[in-house]
Amino acid sequence: MKLNYWKTLKVGLAFAIIMVFWTAYDYVVPLLLEHAYGLPNSVRGLVMGLDNLLSLFLLPIFGKISDKTRTKWGRRTPFIVIGTVISVILMIFVPISANQSLKDGEALRKEITTTWTEGYTYTDHEGNVYDAKALYTMIYEKGAEDSDYCDYAFLESEGVNGLEGFLNIALNPELNEDGAPGETYERIVETGINTYASEQVYQKVTLNNIDSLIIYMVILFFVLVAMATFRSPAVALMPDVTPKPLRSQANAMINLAGGAGGAIAFLIYTITLMINPTGYIAIFVAVACSMIILLGLFLWLVKEPKLVRECEELCAEYGISNDDDENLPAAKDGESTLSAEEIQKHKRARFISFLLILGSIFMWFMGYNAVSSNLSIYLTKILGLSSGFGGIVSGISMGISAIAFIPVGILAVKIGRRKSIMLGFGLATLAFILIFFFAVQRTTAAWVLYTLFYLISGFGLIIANVNTFPMVVELADSGDTGKYTGFYYAATMSAQAITPFIAGLIMDHFGSKYLFLYSTICVALAIVLMVFVKHGDSKAPPKSKLEMLGADD
Repeated sequence: MKLNYWKTLKVGLAFAIIMVFWTAYDYVVPLLLEHAYGLPNSVRGLVMGLDNLLSLFLLPIFGKISDKTRTKWGRRTPFIVIGTVISVILMIFVPISANQSLKDGEALRKEITTTWTEGYTYTDHEGNVYDAKALYTMIYEKGAEDSDYCDYAFLESEGVNGLEGFLNIALNPELNEDGAPGETYERIVETGINTYASEQVYQKVTLNNIDSLIIYMVILFFVLVAMATFRSPAVALMPDVTPKPLRSQANAMINLAGGAGGAIAFLIYTITLMINPTGYIAIFVAVACSMIILLGLFLWLVKEPKLVRECEELCAEYGISNDDDENLPAAKDGESTLSAEEIQKHKRARFISFLLILGSIFMWFMGYNAVSSNLSIYLTKILGLSSGFGGIVSGISMGISAIAFIPVGILAVKIGRRKSIMLGFGLATLAFILIFFFAVQRTTAAWVLYTLFYLISGFGLIIANVNTFPMVVELADSGDTGKYTGFYYAATMSAQAITPFIAGLIMDHFGSKYLFLYSTICVALAIVLMVFVKHGDSKAPPKSKLEMLGADD
């Protein structure tokens, strides 16, 4: 009994549609909020989390509705089609709604970030007038509380002594051949100037034109409702057409298809941002077109009712049930069936494992989404990379990690889903703590170390994602896969609803580099919860009908 990889990959086109949107959304929208509105980390995190809070309620609902749906196109396909079409129509208006604020914010940002020019003065939102020396002194002093303004330890490592040394570099920067400040200025001063510029954009642009942010949020609300209508049905399609023993391998292929969707989004936003650092409208238009093309391929290649029938025939051929009854333990010696009390005890144990799995998934996404929702800000503010180049660094890490998809599916068959997940969590924990200690400076070495460590976390992400969802639907009956898919996304989305805000508070209070320490703690807690899980692991698929008959004997 073997997985049909090509068929599963075609089913994964539905997930590829989803990942085109979310990959672009997670990287681009924080940049849009930063440049258009200058939101503090905590407020930006709140905005990024509210969309997930909406999905928290909608995904289980639409998953359950799709379970009960019966059409000639299948249970899931109508949701995928209608949800995708409505989403691509609405999403174009997300960057359009912020376009005027973006123009105003970028004009003010450009004015502030050229303060190194001799004789420059600036008036802030409270009417205070600063010459260059006063502005840099203020930024240096703010660094005593927030390393995003001025990292004292880094100054000392560069041989810069106190305020006098800081002002010398700030007011008398070495210039490159093109007349721009040199590397020393960029590494020591520019971070604080950019942080201050974002504050001013928030105070002078956003708060004076709050209607723009409100309109943005209303449009975003409708986009996310549309995306929520088909996420659970799209993901539930895989267990609908795959026998339980093959679902980890199948989920690896689904994630590979999703990775292809993410790669499309990566190419779109990276190329666009390299050409135009504020080309957000072009990005969303290209993402919408890509989603429509993938939808067309899905409808051409995937006939849901036919695939469901083939799965049912395969399960019948090998004596496999996709329902919960097959997971009951064997009866005691001398008894033909389990007692009602034993059955209830077994069901309680499975329910406890189900809750532990969801709890572990919740903490995992608390840690990983804190990073993904702030990654573009971290790369540009802390490591000093351009938004386009930062995308390349992130994309290389994700691309290299993607080669692990198929081996990870095979690994789950060999050692089980639970052990595989804990291995993935362990790799992510190791990577995050290494980034916290060794990738926090604007140096080439820090860029290289960050890429290496993020690559390690990417392997951990793949191992975890391939196996967590199959563990959840392993505990579902065939008629409840949509509902259990909704439970899975309830855990992921609730984490993604609150973790950007919490991570933002930590970044605002302690400094942006503490983002990765927070993520380390969250993922470590996910490991602890997974230790106590007893059910939902994979069973090796039978190699033949004879093997299945032998097992029954």
